[in-house]
Amino acid sequence: MVYAGFGLVCALNGTHLFHQVGILGPSASGWAVTAVGTLAALTCAAVSRYGLRPALRALLWTVCGLAGLAAFGLLMDVITLMFGQGVDSWACAANHALAAAGALLLAVTARSDRPLLVAAAVPARSAAPRLVQFAACAGTVAFLPYAAMKQIWAFGGTFAGISGAEMRAISKRNGASGIWLTLESWGLDATMLLAALGVFLLWGLVRPWGQVFPRWTPFLHGRRVPRRLPLAPALIGAATLAPYGVFGLGYATLATMDVVTIRSGDFHSPQDALLVTWIGMAAFAVYGCALTVAARSYWVRTRHLPADTDSV
Repeated sequence: MVYAGFGLVCALNGTHLFHQVGILGPSASGWAVTAVGTLAALTCAAVSRYGLRPALRALLWTVCGLAGLAAFGLLMDVITLMFGQGVDSWACAANHALAAAGALLLAVTARSDRPLLVAAAVPARSAAPRLVQFAACAGTVAFLPYAAMKQIWAFGGTFAGISGAEMRAISKRNGASGIWLTLESWGLDATMLLAALGVFLLWGLVRPWGQVFPRWTPFLHGRRVPRRLPLAPALIGAATLAPYGVFGLGYATLATMDVVTIRSGDFHSPQDALLVTWIGMAAFAVYGCALTVAARSYWVRTRHLPADTDSV
């Protein structure tokens, strides 16, 4: 209901909520959000009245998927808030946050009739299968060219026709925060540090040591349910980076084949921009897909995890 009300206000004010989707105008994007929120509220009301019937469960997952699509860009908003002066649009950022919260609540509602798991004699920690760990290796290696490119600029070198000094000037002009500029002056690129944290998260999902996070276990109907903390950032990262990288690779492929024209942007030529696009999108696509696989494996390996023990 809150999401539907938010969309209605934005529709009446002509506030654009989906800058990434050019086919939706300002008012249309608000009405789309209103429709999704209203459908979610009506579906939940029907579930409350009639229970989780198969048709209602399917409708819940459908609306959950729509809310997940609307939440695309939440990770970018968080990064911008951490290292920039502010997000491009506070209305879009609010839409991403509300949609993400709605997707989570709808998913929980769709699974609310599942029996809660009690502690069982199951190994508390386990490594992911070999193929999943291979995916983690691929996700890690994919970030190496990206990290090298960023560090070249951070150290003042030149890559793709642009120097480190020019890159710092561009960051300052685009409203980078003092933290971002300070890190660059120390020879550290903030996005490279975030990539390192992402790789740490990726390996935490596939190795046994990633299951030692504190488990806050609230009582539900007298039984304790473990919360798998790494899944929240993993799902947000996978839902953002995987589609962003895959579609970006498709765009880079079309630009390489001269089907579409890539703009030079802050670079000196379209060829330089295309080179950087290939490096960045390949990293995001491979890492995002690897994160998706690792998160799925982590969820499967920890769904029977005892809630009140840390023993191996």
